[in-house]
Amino acid sequence: MANEQAESRRISVSDIQGQKDGRPIVCLTAYSKPMAQWLDPHVDLLLVGDSLAMVIYGMETTRGVTLDAMINHGVAVMRGSEHACVIVDLPHGTYEDSPGQAYASASRVVEETGVQGVKLEGGTDMGATIKHLVDKGIPVLGHIGLLPQKAENRGGFKIQGKDDKGWKRVMADAEAVAGAGAFAMVIEGTIEALAREITETVSIPTIGIGASPACDGQILVTDDALGLFSDFTPKFVKRFAELGDEIERAAKAYAEEVHDRRFPGLEHCFGVAKQEKD
Repeated sequence: MANEQAESRRISVSDIQGQKDGRPIVCLTAYSKPMAQWLDPHVDLLLVGDSLAMVIYGMETTRGVTLDAMINHGVAVMRGSEHACVIVDLPHGTYEDSPGQAYASASRVVEETGVQGVKLEGGTDMGATIKHLVDKGIPVLGHIGLLPQKAENRGGFKIQGKDDKGWKRVMADAEAVAGAGAFAMVIEGTIEALAREITETVSIPTIGIGASPACDGQILVTDDALGLFSDFTPKFVKRFAELGDEIERAAKAYAEEVHDRRFPGLEHCFGVAKQEKD
């Protein structure tokens, strides 16, 4: 079990906050009921990430997924999860215009799925929006550093904080997210020393992905970690399994047995008379 408190109730955002400078927070993405069931006993937080746009739907970026799609996947994950804190990404175009737009989207997510909160990308530009959501009772997981939803406008998926200007910008984003009341923040694709300094500076937990082992927790896209998504593999990903190869082997074995008429056997059919025992 990811947390002793998970034995009796679902892990809350307050529990996650309490892991600052404590036991590392274990996070993975989930988009379906079966995956949530497999991961739930072992993680503190399940993120229904907008990465499903690429991993599930084959889009080139995360920007094409809709709020309705995120809600549907959030419902599925909640059906398969009992213990982990579950957070849903607000997709591109559903929260950036105003705090009011963000609240309308976030309230739909929470009410229709039952998840514990939402995640949104941005720092100083999102401070007022995060505060508005928190004041309205919706917990927010921040996301700073490399921002996939905004990568197209920033010249691609580039590591953040390499120069003094970038360092100061990401640090200011971290302070803005923490100051606005987010319960934790994801730091993605950021120079290790900067992610370490942010973790030591802010009062809320940091969750790294391509950041630093010093972060208060770590997250990966599950399909990357399990070898289920192979279009590309970021440097920060460690593959803990190669399930894609296993699936291909199983499909090959199935096809061979069908071609050879070895499957199905009579034992897989209905209404077949049982043979008498010798």
